[in-house]
Amino acid sequence: MMTIRNEKETDHKIVEDITRRAFYNLYIPGCVEHYLVHIMREHEDFIPELDFVAELDGQVIGNIMYTQAKLTDEQGTEKDILTFGPLCIAPEHQRKGYGKALMEHSFRRAAELGYDVIVIFGSPVNYVSSGFKSCKKFNVCLDNGKFPAAMMVKELRDGALDGKRWFYRDSPVMAIDEKVAQKYDSTLEPMEKKYLPSQDEFYIMSHSFVEYDENNM
Repeated sequence: MMTIRNEKETDHKIVEDITRRAFYNLYIPGCVEHYLVHIMREHEDFIPELDFVAELDGQVIGNIMYTQAKLTDEQGTEKDILTFGPLCIAPEHQRKGYGKALMEHSFRRAAELGYDVIVIFGSPVNYVSSGFKSCKKFNVCLDNGKFPAAMMVKELRDGALDGKRWFYRDSPVMAIDEKVAQKYDSTLEPMEKKYLPSQDEFYIMSHSFVEYDENNM
């Protein structure tokens, strides 16, 4: 049976290892997500109350972590929101619904804490079934006015975005220095870096933008 609880300090190394195994070679040769996990917990934008692990028969198999982010409307009014990631499940337990269960649990807790919007970057196929929609549908864009295909939005409360145009800004902790991340990775048990087709899929998605008529939203 799977259970979900808040992460403990004794879980840190296990969670970093699972994150590394889950993301290695998925988006680039190697990965940086485990380094993000390593530094995120000490950042001011990290939200410990929304740091959860999934346990299966007493063994940690996955994790989800949240940081604060911000939306700013055209009048300059800021709104505190959430973003999550990395979300990981150990490779041997993927595609069994555990990741979705972690998300749903965290959504309920986030709403209890008073948050009403989540913005994430990822492959839409993994998140639309959990209520995420294209950022374009909510008129949420980057500072340059573009709508990334990989940027998705979920309202935890209907109407939270009030139909305005919003500009998204994530936490500075997300700006990973790849060289520093790779240096950290080199201190860990060696894993083979290699090319996988998913890396091309990620490149295409991460460099694509949604450009369609608002009347068809």
